[in-house]
Amino acid sequence: MIWSMAMNLTNESYVIRIHTKNFTELYYRDKGGWTKVGSQGNAFPATAEQVLNHVLPALAGIKPGVTIEVEHFDDPEERDLRPPIGRGKN
Repeated sequence: MIWSMAMNLTNESYVIRIHTKNFTELYYRDKGGWTKVGSQGNAFPATAEQVLNHVLPALAGIKPGVTIEVEHFDDPEERDLRPPIGRGKN
């Protein structure tokens, strides 16, 4: 994807998935703030600090077996916010 001035780069345009061998968690932001969707499909409010506390160790490589997947959507209404299916990343 080529960057353009019209690209939506707000927090609401991203979906973050954290994968381990045993589970996948989903994080997204909407007008009400950040939300974490756990591996069982339960949604919980989250602060930006909580999201960073989960994302940064994986990005730094100090959590073996943990991967981060970030998806961007110019239109936040197109995001797939369904709960993670299955226990982990195949």
